[in-house]
Amino acid sequence: MLLPRKKVPDLKVPLVGGGEFDLSAETSERGTVVCFYRGLHCPICANYLIEFEKRVPEFAERGVGAIAISSDVEERGAAMAEKVEAKNLRFAYGLDLKKAKEWGLYISTSRGTTSIGIEEPALFSEPGLFMITPEQTLYYGSTQTMPFVRPHFSELVAGLDFAIPNNYPARGEYTGEV
Repeated sequence: MLLPRKKVPDLKVPLVGGGEFDLSAETSERGTVVCFYRGLHCPICANYLIEFEKRVPEFAERGVGAIAISSDVEERGAAMAEKVEAKNLRFAYGLDLKKAKEWGLYISTSRGTTSIGIEEPALFSEPGLFMITPEQTLYYGSTQTMPFVRPHFSELVAGLDFAIPNNYPARGEYTGEV
C-alpha cells in the first residue's frame, strides 16, 4: 500500500510519440498528477481523459505536470491520445502489470469485446489517480476497482488552490495502532 509522505515506486514508461516518462526526472515545481487508465477499450476512460486534457493547463499554472498511463501497447496508447485529441496531456503506454500492482492498482481479466466494439486485453489495470510531489512522495491517491465513479479533476485543481497557499500536508500518513 502506498502511504502519504512516503516515496512511491519508481515509474518509467515509454511515451506516445517517442521518448520516456521517468517520474524521478520530472521537473514540475509542485509535482505530477499521474492518471492510470484502463485502456483504449474503455469509453469511460476516454471521457475522463478528455476532461483531464482540458485541465492540464490549469495544473501547469499551479506548477503541476500531468500524464496518462495504461498497460496498452503503443498502437492502442496512440489511438487513445488521438481519440481524446491530446495536445497538452502526455500519454504513456506499456505499463508493466507488476508495476501497476506496486502502485496499488487493481488488475482485471478480459470480458471480451466492450460496448464500443474494442477487445479488452487479457489483463489490464483498473484506474488510479495520484498526485506525486517533486520528492517523489505520495500527496494524494485514489484507486478504483471499477471504471466508474472517479475523482473529478476540477476538485483536484480546487484542492491545490487551497493546499498551495496553506502549505497543507499530505494526509493519511499515520500507521500506528488504532
